Amino acid sequence: MEEYRINSEQLWNILENWDKYLPQKVHLVACGGTALTIQGIKTSTKDVDFIIPIEDEHGTVVRTLQKLGYKQATGTGWSRGDGFIFDLFRGNRVYVTELLESTLAENNHVFIRSFKKIYVGALNDYDLVITKMFRGTSVDIEDCLKLMEFRGESFDLKKLRDKYAEQAKYDVNPERMMQNLEGLLLRLKRKQL
Repeated sequence: MEEYRINSEQLWNILENWDKYLPQKVHLVACGGTALTIQGIKTSTKDVDFIIPIEDEHGTVVRTLQKLGYKQATGTGWSRGDGFIFDLFRGNRVYVTELLESTLAENNHVFIRSFKKIYVGALNDYDLVITKMFRGTSVDIEDCLKLMEFRGESFDLKKLRDKYAEQAKYDVNPERMMQNLEGLLLRLKRKQL
């Protein structure tokens, strides 16, 4: 079976099409591999992940996608049967991880691009690592390593540890979450040797 992947150019074309049909302005904050793809850190991603921080805007996007022929494919995912699933997370949640602060707050995302009605940002690096490592799949680990290597010395490991530890306090298994981070940092250290 062919593995479907989407690059940033394809994604921009899709969003430009959505923009034509939206009745109001909306904010999309890319997370997961999507955030890495639109920042040029990865060439493509398998699924498209967006946080829609404002409740009313989430409903607007979902209704617009339904009018465009998208059907619910997963709990948060929408697809038109072309192999791409668009996961649309409501509020500050990414999968089962609820971030402690709004993604629209200062320094919690970076602006990437805007259309007439769609504002696109990318989740900040630290929350991106947190949400990926709270899932902790092999793809998540590789994406985090790619991000940290791409940022180099500008990526503040102390800031990551502090923010990650604060977020982990709210998980049902904080020790396991911290083990995920320690495993990631150990792999990063080994790669740098």
